[in-house]
Amino acid sequence: MKTKCRGQAMPDFTFEHTCTPPVAGVDEAGRGPWAGPVVAAAVILPMGVLDPYLLTGLDDSKKLKKGIREDLLAALEPVADIGVGVASPTEIDDINILQATMLAMQRAVDGLSETPVSVLVDGNRAPSIASEVTTIVKGDSLSLSIAAASIVAKVTRDRMMAVLAEQYPGYGWERNAGYGTKEHKEALARLGVTPAHRQSFAPIRAAATRYSE
Repeated sequence: MKTKCRGQAMPDFTFEHTCTPPVAGVDEAGRGPWAGPVVAAAVILPMGVLDPYLLTGLDDSKKLKKGIREDLLAALEPVADIGVGVASPTEIDDINILQATMLAMQRAVDGLSETPVSVLVDGNRAPSIASEVTTIVKGDSLSLSIAAASIVAKVTRDRMMAVLAEQYPGYGWERNAGYGTKEHKEALARLGVTPAHRQSFAPIRAAATRYSE
């Protein structure tokens, strides 16, 4: 069920306090890349007492440097209930990236040790889950729970892409995380398409055609 809440112009607990606890924030990483999975995270923060470092440091993961994201995840892990959900490149190709993202979000919520009554989701699309869902555009800049989820999802996916980079060297995934950079595009022309690529994405279909000619 969708509900509406109001929040402030910076990450805080305003949204969380207007919803029935426990409240989970949900965000994803990796909708746009040409390769690798899409990863979602769900995070329930302890709203009563939260480390000042987390209160002041949590923000949209895209605004933070890699080292800061890593430090924040390390600070989150002992105090937060964290669930992670993954949808593979094959699933992305089978059901499309939007539905795969919703699937990853469902899996992230299912991965929590506590079932949330309310879920705050970044963006304007809600996954099909039993909890009351509030979608928040730019929620990772407004809700601390969503900001925490954005960091978990980003760090988790970056680590997964670093592992894939070892399996499929030459594409620079440890640096570009599978996005369509010049380095990645040139590697596709030189090395071809791998099983970790999203075969349904137009640049990958085109690269597969060119490489087979």
